[in-house]
Amino acid sequence: MLSSSATPAPEPTLRVHSYESFGAVDGPGIRLVVFLQGCPLRCLFCHNPDTWDPAGGTAVPLSELLRRARRMRPYLGNDGGITFSGGEPLLQAEALLPIVAALHAEGFHVAIDTSGALDTPAARALLDAADLILLDVKAPDPDRFREVTGLSQAPTQRIFAHLRQTQKPVWIRQVVAHGLNDTPAEKAATREMIAGLNVQRIDRLPYHELGVMKYEALGLPYRGATLSPPSPEELAL
Repeated sequence: MLSSSATPAPEPTLRVHSYESFGAVDGPGIRLVVFLQGCPLRCLFCHNPDTWDPAGGTAVPLSELLRRARRMRPYLGNDGGITFSGGEPLLQAEALLPIVAALHAEGFHVAIDTSGALDTPAARALLDAADLILLDVKAPDPDRFREVTGLSQAPTQRIFAHLRQTQKPVWIRQVVAHGLNDTPAEKAATREMIAGLNVQRIDRLPYHELGVMKYEALGLPYRGATLSPPSPEELAL
């Protein structure tokens, strides 16, 4: 009688938009930044509209991601690691979970750069598994949040509550534009929104128009045309 063997499980695969080999701002130390494809948000100031389509990018298996990470290891030092950005990584949370586990098994520090806009069991499990969350604050007010992103703030509020409960280390990031979130009231609301989180660092990032040409190339309207960079005083939280 011929013996039968179980079919091996398929290798976890991510849809990847691009890579940055020596990232210096997406987490501590030098990092391999993996920009994932797919995002449900349509932010006023998004400079990567080419990452929106979840069917775009390239399908990349775990073995290729591990190969890239191993090749980068000599440059990462003691503080660096791997950051999954986007797009929105939580959109691929289920596939990311075994990949994060594999990276951890080889001693890599893993950060997830997310808006927190998706609240699913897999998304929460991914946030729990990561070493650091780069948490993008879109807008503290629910109505302004919908204006900025096109989505309800409710899932984001639940993800923030989950991160308060777990006390996972977070770096806060917020794009700041004149007339959007630069007023004393907006700043106070932002401070209230992040209260109780295990905040390790806050980066308020000035709005820029570097992605406008991408909208033109894709034939998409650019909703951030009325925005402008903040003054140094407006940028401070």
